[in-house]
Amino acid sequence: MERFRAPVAVHILMVRDGEVLLLRRFNTGYEDGNFSVPAGHLDGNETVIAAGIREAREETGVDIAPADMHVVQVMHRFAEEERIDYFVAVERWSGDISNREPEKCDLLDWFPIDSLPGNMVPYVQFGIESWRTGTPFTTFGASF
Repeated sequence: MERFRAPVAVHILMVRDGEVLLLRRFNTGYEDGNFSVPAGHLDGNETVIAAGIREAREETGVDIAPADMHVVQVMHRFAEEERIDYFVAVERWSGDISNREPEKCDLLDWFPIDSLPGNMVPYVQFGIESWRTGTPFTTFGASF
């Protein structure tokens, strides 16, 4: 019998002075026009932290030391298919932040953590809010 498998993604909460770095999705076919955070899937044979470091570099051009990235929220998400989402927070990095994927993102900017834009990807907003309230594990989209 084949075991259940779920895609795993890492969402990077880059935080400074009460703000979080958000990107507006563009031309991806998923939630275009809505804000999210730098994120991506585990490629396999890598840790959650390694995937977060890789995705942050690919999308924003910064380097993050493993000790500066911390898992702050895990979400079991029910969408078209079940998924596991890790949210990692980071407050230190080296290099200047820039939009390294303009074909997928048309805006990269800082927003107050306590006043996120109305057009957020819903589960990402829920993940950020759960992190802010100290909830380490959540489910999202379950209908049972």
